[in-house]
Amino acid sequence: MSHLYIKTILLLLSTSLSINNAVAADNFIFSAPPRGPAEAESKVYEPVARYLSKALGKTVIYQHPGDWLSYQSDMQKGVYDLVFDGPHFASWRMKRTEHVPLVTLPGKLIFNVFVRGDQKQFNSMKTIAGRTVCGLAPPNLATLTVYDAYSDQPLRQPMIMQVKSFKSGYQQVVDGKCTAGVVRDKLYKKLDIDNTMRVIHTSKGVANQGFSAGPRFTDQEKYIIINALIDKKSHKQMESFHKRFNKSFALLKQANPTEYVGLDRMLDNSWGFR
Repeated sequence: MSHLYIKTILLLLSTSLSINNAVAADNFIFSAPPRGPAEAESKVYEPVARYLSKALGKTVIYQHPGDWLSYQSDMQKGVYDLVFDGPHFASWRMKRTEHVPLVTLPGKLIFNVFVRGDQKQFNSMKTIAGRTVCGLAPPNLATLTVYDAYSDQPLRQPMIMQVKSFKSGYQQVVDGKCTAGVVRDKLYKKLDIDNTMRVIHTSKGVANQGFSAGPRFTDQEKYIIINALIDKKSHKQMESFHKRFNKSFALLKQANPTEYVGLDRMLDNSWGFR
């Protein structure tokens, strides 16, 4: 094999690599927690990526993380340029990967811890210490909110009985399989239509789910993203997203980064987040 041939191959490879790097520099990776299979999640998030690509004049690519471990690992490595998820994750990224919260869903995230109405002995978080609470697997914010209520006495934390949905958790409390359950306040009102339950704890409201952006975006690009997402035009362009997370189609709002400070503490005992 001649030296000229080898040099030609190396030159072609180098040129190809440079082109790929240049293309990658204009691409931004957008992701969100893997709440469902890739095909279903893509229908929700790919329109968001297309809408923002048009606004930015650069390509935003939605990437389904595959599973929770991959999502957490890639997030911690700073793989994602744009993320839609809970405020505790955004707070963690603010502190460690230079992300900035940009836009949130309207309203606050508030969670109710509840017991069956006939279980009179349980009337506070203190009384369910060491008992079972039906909740989604950590790092779900509702479950972490329960743990956070025992931050000064971690050994007294209840045992979390993992369920696949808030509705399932509610039903298991009804059936006596768990002492208590935890669910968002708005959903609680829909589930407990017969007033068979009793709320023993309501968490302080925190910022809703939202979008945060990483350091590869310029300040101008972040400004463009904010304006695009809070614009009423997003209702049509991101219809599947709004139907899933913002059924009232209320306007999204610009995030206040100060509301996220300290929420990362809830992830202290979650794998890889220390």
